[in-house]
Amino acid sequence: MTARIGVVTFPGSLDDRDTQRAIRVAGAEPVALWHKDKDLKQVDAVVLCGGFSYGDYLRAGAIARFSPVMDTVIDQAKAGLPVLGICNGFQILTEAHLLPGGMLGNDHLHFICRDQKLRVENADTSWTSDYAAGQEIHIPLKNMDGRYVADRRTLDELEAEGRVAFRYLDFNPNGSLNDIAGITNAAGNVVGLMPHPEHAVESLIGTGRTDGLPFFTSILKKLVNA
Repeated sequence: MTARIGVVTFPGSLDDRDTQRAIRVAGAEPVALWHKDKDLKQVDAVVLCGGFSYGDYLRAGAIARFSPVMDTVIDQAKAGLPVLGICNGFQILTEAHLLPGGMLGNDHLHFICRDQKLRVENADTSWTSDYAAGQEIHIPLKNMDGRYVADRRTLDELEAEGRVAFRYLDFNPNGSLNDIAGITNAAGNVVGLMPHPEHAVESLIGTGRTDGLPFFTSILKKLVNA
């Protein structure tokens, strides 16, 4: 049976179609989910895609976190449903307290769009198992509010527990503490990152690499082997 991965669209989402395509390229079936619908349509995993949900009013992800679909996502994520938050999706996951910390405006106060070098720090999550720890990859990055922050205790816990999933290399594009580009929850089923792996799944477009594809093949293998 083909794994079914839901992609939530909020008002202001930009990358839902790109994410659906990445899922299809990996060999799974993408399922469109609407923010007002609590029904996840029996999907096996969920992706919160990038964009500017609700125009980033109040704070990036702060309004989307209260969309009806998030009630179900939060409950099922706590029960083990794999959830990936990309860019705005990462912001929503922190607002929903599925991941610790928060996101602030870039320290240089400008929108940034670039190919970003990352190091894989944790290859044991539902979304990163097709990588190797220490592997260096290039993933497109585009954000205005991408600066990851947390109190010292939370940062120390993330580092000690190996929950930093990705770290910026060569250049910190937004002032994120500890060069953090992405993190995971303790169970490894919820992952959030600011760069956009869905834009790096085909050599013809994006970075010209397929460094983002393992996100989607990782979850596919986990679901098939579950």
